[in-house]
Amino acid sequence: MSKLDENAVALLREPIHAWVTTVRPDGSLHNTVVWVTVDGDDVVFNTAVGRAKERHLRGNPQVSVSVLDPNDAFRFVSVSGTATLELDGADTVIDGLAKKYLGVDTYPFRQPGEQRVTVRVVPEKVISSPGR
Repeated sequence: MSKLDENAVALLREPIHAWVTTVRPDGSLHNTVVWVTVDGDDVVFNTAVGRAKERHLRGNPQVSVSVLDPNDAFRFVSVSGTATLELDGADTVIDGLAKKYLGVDTYPFRQPGEQRVTVRVVPEKVISSPGR
């Protein structure tokens, strides 16, 4: 297990979009852009049940999350690890991410009948650069 350093935590707490890589059933990789945060030693993002990320992670929990500072291309973090999916509290998590990224109290893009799921990534490998 690898730990997040100060740069990684600081960068993941900024309202910078991350990209997540999951593994499709055929073994090919799938990248998507997500909102992300840190909870303790874990990297956290949120999605909806039935979406590609959620389906892929149920089949193969290996995941990578990366963030690049838009103001310093030499400052980045990449976290690889194993994901767990949590339904409990997922609405609260997406509302917190909406506050961080949009400045609103409630996630405004909920769809009727949508069930949110929080993805918690336990870091197994962390690559982090503080930039210039």
